[in-house]
Amino acid sequence: MRFMGIWLCMTACMPALAQTGSAAEPVRYLGGVYVDQEVHDGRLRPAVGVESYQVMRANRSRPGLGDGFGWTYNHAAMLAHWRGRFYLQYLSNPVGEHEPPGQTLLVTSADGRQWGKPRVAFPPYPPPAGADQALPPKTTGYMMHQRMGFFVAPNGRLLTVAFYGFAPDPFGQGGIGRVVREIRADGSFGPIHFLRYNTGTRWDEGNTAFPFYKRSPDADFVAACDALLADRLMTAQWRDEDPNAGDAMPGPCSAVSYYHRADGKVVGVCKNAMTTITKDHGRTWSKPVRAPTLITNNAKIWGQRTSDGQYALVYNPVLFGSHRWPLAISTGSDGTIFDTLLGVNGEVPPRRFIGKSKDFGAQYMRGIAEGNGDPGDGALWVVYSVNKEDIWISRIPVPVLDGVQQGMGGWNVYSPLWAPVRQTGRELELRDKDPYDYGRAVRVFPESKAARLRFRVKAGSVGRDGMEVEVTDRYGNRPIRLVFATDGWLRAMDGGKTVGLRRYRTGEWMDLALDVRTAGSDHGRFSLSAGGKVLLADAQFAEAVRSVERVSFRTGAYRNQPDRRLDRYDPRLKDLEGADVPVAESVFHVSDVRLEPR
Repeated sequence: MRFMGIWLCMTACMPALAQTGSAAEPVRYLGGVYVDQEVHDGRLRPAVGVESYQVMRANRSRPGLGDGFGWTYNHAAMLAHWRGRFYLQYLSNPVGEHEPPGQTLLVTSADGRQWGKPRVAFPPYPPPAGADQALPPKTTGYMMHQRMGFFVAPNGRLLTVAFYGFAPDPFGQGGIGRVVREIRADGSFGPIHFLRYNTGTRWDEGNTAFPFYKRSPDADFVAACDALLADRLMTAQWRDEDPNAGDAMPGPCSAVSYYHRADGKVVGVCKNAMTTITKDHGRTWSKPVRAPTLITNNAKIWGQRTSDGQYALVYNPVLFGSHRWPLAISTGSDGTIFDTLLGVNGEVPPRRFIGKSKDFGAQYMRGIAEGNGDPGDGALWVVYSVNKEDIWISRIPVPVLDGVQQGMGGWNVYSPLWAPVRQTGRELELRDKDPYDYGRAVRVFPESKAARLRFRVKAGSVGRDGMEVEVTDRYGNRPIRLVFATDGWLRAMDGGKTVGLRRYRTGEWMDLALDVRTAGSDHGRFSLSAGGKVLLADAQFAEAVRSVERVSFRTGAYRNQPDRRLDRYDPRLKDLEGADVPVAESVFHVSDVRLEPR
């Protein structure tokens, strides 16, 4: 009877005519791979060749070393590409989420890897005289909140858009309106205008801080704004702040992103795996339904068609809303069925500053929306915040690959501003002066039970941190662990013990060779030589694995904190000491990483 009850419940709960690809189930994940929620990378294979770069590192006490403002809540990044440059905007508050004042900052880059200093695109709201007397009850001030940031108009103008409202609830009756300004080709800004006032409120041109866009003497700017207001897909992204707008998407479908399928229909994907379809460019949408196979939480999800005609979803594939890791990508061929799940960024550095609703991990990702430009390199670019205090961008090569069949894949790079990873030809440089983070570079090779790896290492300088070299399996297990320690010794793990191998000197290249075999009853062995001289023979793995497929270089120790049990509001948590001051810098060079046939 128990099993009959389960069967009846399952059948009764299934939507009628739940045909995959229809409005009843727009999206289905069939990959069969799910994450281990106890480790930062989820034990996912990485998408080969992903480069992740820190755009802005928050700094409270020395703002000149950060964004120039010293505010430590930074979140909700948006991205566009226009006239050969990337444009990125994000929200910024002094300490925590929905705590005023709030502003929107803008930063640009020519290549997506090196970014300039942020500038204020929309300042904290300057209320006109008398406006504060009409603040709603329990309001703490003014803030910004937006789900959409850019629009490349048909006439070539680039608009950036933001939203002003009341803290701590800027939605609906708590909203004032959406503002817009032009970004000119020379990088300067046009004046701020209100684009639309929240419906059902008393706000209008007579009692708000900026003029209505129709007042602009620039006819092309007005035409660009008109085109944005007429684009129902773009304005569908506004429903969270103004759910009563006549052209808004139906709820519940928060923070929608969308893509065109080959059949011309548009799929919308939202927080909490809610999905919907429009057949008429956003004029009407199907009733949003949850995709039961898509495991995610109340963080954003990004969907788009990639340059090779495939489709991708980028999201946090876990149910923990306050612990958002890893950042992953799922791909498919038709925009309906997604059958892979790979890692994009599995690093979670310590949260340096406490603040309201500052969830852990890489989150709230956004790519370049349809019509908002194309970098021309074929890659998929996504921006996001980490711990809601730093802004990051990842470049995901297309096609999205889960491994390599021969040779070595491109470098997977994790590059903080204070621990940058730079590649020049065949040489990689890892610098590190960050007190709480590290730089990391990973190279994928064909999954092997036996392998010979060769690489060269040179220490340029050794500051507070050394460098760790690891060979891992497909799940990120670390059977081989080498350490270039700060005391000048090269050490290795032999089974459960650490052994010293030899001293290394700064400025001296070391030619290293690792012979690895995983087969056998002794759970795996390896040997290490330098310049042809054996340093360690027939050493035991630190942990048993069936195969190996990656080599990792990291300027810091392995970490798995924070973990799922850490409460973001734990009263014992404090701002981390010394987070705003660089430490003594270490520099390591890696060259000629190669796999030799066995």
